[in-house]
Amino acid sequence: MSYPTKKDKLKKLQELNKQAEQGGGAKRIESQHAKGKLTARERISLLLDDGSFEELGKFVTHRSTAFGLDKQIFLGDGVVTGYGKIEGRLVYVFSQDFTVFGGSLSEAYAEKIVRIMDLAMKNGAPVIGLNDSGGARIQEGVVSLAGYADIFYRNTRASGVIPQISAIMGPCAGGAVYSPAITDFTLMVENTSYMFVTGPNVVKTVTQEDVTAEELGGASTHSTKSGVTHFACANEVEAINYIKKLLSYIPQNCEEEAPALPYKPGDELRPVLNDIVPDNPNQPYDMREVIEGIVDSESFFEVHKNFAESIVVGFARLAGRSIGIVANQPQAFAGVLGNNSSKKGARFVRFCDSFNIPLLVLEDVPGFLPGTDQEWNGIIVNGAKLLYAFSEATVPRITVITRKAYGGAYDVMNSKHIGADMNYAWPTAEVAVMGAKGAAEIIFKKEIAMADNPEAKLKEKVDEYSERFANPYSAAERGYVDEVILPQDTRKKLITAFDMLENKVDTLPKKKHGNIPL
Repeated sequence: MSYPTKKDKLKKLQELNKQAEQGGGAKRIESQHAKGKLTARERISLLLDDGSFEELGKFVTHRSTAFGLDKQIFLGDGVVTGYGKIEGRLVYVFSQDFTVFGGSLSEAYAEKIVRIMDLAMKNGAPVIGLNDSGGARIQEGVVSLAGYADIFYRNTRASGVIPQISAIMGPCAGGAVYSPAITDFTLMVENTSYMFVTGPNVVKTVTQEDVTAEELGGASTHSTKSGVTHFACANEVEAINYIKKLLSYIPQNCEEEAPALPYKPGDELRPVLNDIVPDNPNQPYDMREVIEGIVDSESFFEVHKNFAESIVVGFARLAGRSIGIVANQPQAFAGVLGNNSSKKGARFVRFCDSFNIPLLVLEDVPGFLPGTDQEWNGIIVNGAKLLYAFSEATVPRITVITRKAYGGAYDVMNSKHIGADMNYAWPTAEVAVMGAKGAAEIIFKKEIAMADNPEAKLKEKVDEYSERFANPYSAAERGYVDEVILPQDTRKKLITAFDMLENKVDTLPKKKHGNIPL
């Protein structure tokens, strides 16, 4: 009997490595490229630092023999998994390979993903999923569904412990959508990716609606209408660059601080802020200009930009430190809080609180959006989500009121009453139950009605109310506002305040978990 030599064994390993790296083969890779898509390994190569990727489970194959699967064996079984580094920081990654069985998930495939998720939890590092899959491998039946559930369970257990990011780079349908939905951030690629629970054919059969995959669940739809995706990217390279940028603002896990950049203090006055808020309280302005005037140059990274535009959320740096920003946007619906904007804000606040990222709130809110559509779709519970998220947050929290802070929305937007650490107001701030005109019409209804000139009397009473309440000083007298500041001093004040709050310690009452009004 002759035994294979060491040379034979090395040759065998080289052949297996080559076979595993070919995925579904040259023709399928060419087809992938023809659709404007990268392969699973090309995506990983772009994402990770050069030479840092260590693959796990390269030789894993599926175990099913039904429906001819025993004649179709691919090493790796449709998903590339492993770990590597981004800017020198450890991450775990799985990249689904559409060239193998359409990227469909099998029992063995799921086990590979579960393996890296377990390692990520043990070692406190982010998990990044590059999704490109037709869904469950139908030939494997219930074991494929069990594989999905194993992944969902780990997504849930990891939530708030390590950052989880999902990039949708092809189809993501049926049960496959729930893993990205549980993760912290989702990115989609325009024209080549889509997400839906039931596809266009099923929709047409059940509801008679004729809709394309792009209309039903494309990047544009989910970034503007549903809010399912946080970023709609022009192509896969842009999506990968967004992932890298996103990671630069967040820590490795819930026990670490976000990475800080070196910063040399200088002249922190920003006179440009003095001229942003118009004299007319009903005239809109772009809150992004306020943000840009406060934070480090070109550091603002907006999240959920095209969804619920009356609120702006995103990451930035202030004196080199990472912060999360939640800001009303007067340019969109006057900055009112609605169903979608409340949910958008609440989710972002909870992420920042989970990962020790201080919060800055820029407030110009006239109230909650009225109407049957809002009420019938749950503005009460949705507004309460934002209120709950701020109230629960234990990270440093600072609010700057730039103009309107009316009604219940004043309370919700990180007021001192729900635990904000510091509240500042610009001289243009108006802290009141409602706008002066509406308040005057209610308080002085009889006087106005009985007046010889009701219009003149209304104007007189509006001016009277404005003098008393349309300013920040009543709130400052009671300590609800810590200081009324010149806009140009805002950056300097915030740097000092966040520095003061750096070692803040706050704990919630002992409990299993709260019951946020979902």
